[in-house]
Amino acid sequence: MTAPTADVVRSGILKRRTGLLILAALLAGTDLGLKAWAQEALPGAPIEGGPLDLRLAFNSGVAFSFGADAPAWTVIGVTGLITTAVAVALWRTAPAASRPWGIALAAILGGAVANLIDRAPDGQVTDYLHTGWWPTFNLADVFIVCGGLLIVALSWRTDRQEAA
Repeated sequence: MTAPTADVVRSGILKRRTGLLILAALLAGTDLGLKAWAQEALPGAPIEGGPLDLRLAFNSGVAFSFGADAPAWTVIGVTGLITTAVAVALWRTAPAASRPWGIALAAILGGAVANLIDRAPDGQVTDYLHTGWWPTFNLADVFIVCGGLLIVALSWRTDRQEAA
């Protein structure tokens, strides 16, 4: 069996990076589409859904309204830097990372990009998922949290495997 050529390896790396960036873009687009829908359909008319309602809200801060009193440009700048760091991490780790690790980073990146794009015009993020016992949130937040939890789980599993 012959070793793959450098061009084949580069092509595979580019495909993997491109695939993860496309996944991030699809996740961001899904959330942005739902935010646009929520802004049209939900003002003054929340939809009761039992454990999860659809209710329009806006958040000028980040998680749990942290930083809501900060100037919008500060929140946008900091979240932009963090989003850039996640994009760089995805780009750099994509060639060697496991598929779940790449998917986790793509989920975080997609959610972060969606919230950053939504925040840019007016300094607020559109939220539309409401439980009644948790602050109102959006699908981008779900992507970020699930991606983060997957990274923690994968890190824990990797640490245990290395210890064994």
